[in-house]
Amino acid sequence: MGSFSIWHWLIVLVIVMLVFGTKKLRNIGTDLGGAVKGFKDGMKTSEEPKEQIQQSSATAEKTVDVQAKDVNK
Repeated sequence: MGSFSIWHWLIVLVIVMLVFGTKKLRNIGTDLGGAVKGFKDGMKTSEEPKEQIQQSSATAEKTVDVQAKDVNK
């Protein structure tokens, strides 16, 4: 009673297919797969080598002080 058998899952699958239709379920699966693939690709490209991180932190230390002018005067 605590866990579902294979027959329960088949009945749920049939009901879901009747409600949403197979085409809509296929589109949802494709969209979900694309999102997971994009997330994995984003995680791979976000890992930068340590040299690039050190170079970017060195350029971040160089700042330029400017003073804004009031153009309304």
